[in-house]
Amino acid sequence: MQSDLSVYFPILVFIGIAALLGAAFIIGSLVVARQNPYGEKLSAYECGFAPFSDARRKFDVRYYLVAILFIIFDVEIAFLFPWAVSLSRIGALGFWSMMGFLAILVVGFIYEWRKGALDWE
Repeated sequence: MQSDLSVYFPILVFIGIAALLGAAFIIGSLVVARQNPYGEKLSAYECGFAPFSDARRKFDVRYYLVAILFIIFDVEIAFLFPWAVSLSRIGALGFWSMMGFLAILVVGFIYEWRKGALDWE
């Protein structure tokens, strides 16, 4: 007869192995890799342009439009796969619910298109 806590022993072993591997990888990279930090390498990387001093500086609206576009496609894909897998079980209500969801996303996409977020300079 096992105690209730012995059921969790494999989980503790897994967490211990994961912690040891993580520590080994970090220590190994510190030992093996050349450590040669310099100013450019230690500076903040901000989306491909040089970092600026004032964090309250206004961004171009296209930055936000691209972010909205990413969210539209990301959310769409995240919901479409499980929906497609279970389509035979959810019936017509599930189908038309997803069509309404996709219609809302298409409105957002048309907004992006009209604002010129898809035009690369």
